Parts: sequence; C-alpha cells; structure tokens
Amino acid sequence: MESYLCLKIAAVLIISIYKSIYLYMETVVAHPANKEQMNAIKAFMKALKVDFKIEKSPYNPEFVAKIEKSRQEIKDGKGVIIAVEDLWK
Repeated sequence: MESYLCLKIAAVLIISIYKSIYLYMETVVAHPANKEQMNAIKAFMKALKVDFKIEKSPYNPEFVAKIEKSRQEIKDGKGVIIAVEDLWK
C-alpha cells in the first residue's frame, strides 16, 4: 500500500510539473523597426532570463526595400488601377 501511495504521489508530481512547463510556453514574435529597438528587446529578454533565438529574414534586403517603397507609393496615391477585364488588352 505504501509503495502504491508513493507511485501515485510521484505520478501527480510529474503531471503537475509537465502542466506547469507546457502551460506557460507561448511564442512571441516581435518586429523591431531599428537596431535600437532590437537591442532593447534583447536586453529585456536577457534581464528576465528568457531563452530566445534570433532568425534572420530569408528575403534579400534590397527586394524588401523595393516592396516597402511600392507599398508607400500606393498609399500616396501614385499607383495605377487596372480593371480585371483590361489586364490582357
């Protein structure tokens, strides 16, 4: 009976540890606009002793700059609207 109680207590402890580990694991994605913000995020994570990893963008920075410039031009009204029917005329 005593060994059964020990096994039951051990099982409860293992389950509670498992739940506490996995209940608090979430993913945070940050998009710093500049190096200053990136350094601040790194310092914050280190101060809280949070494990983190940094992934570089798989996109060519020149390509990204062109896309961002194009998006800004559309916002500024410099784009051209073409009807779907006129696409292949």
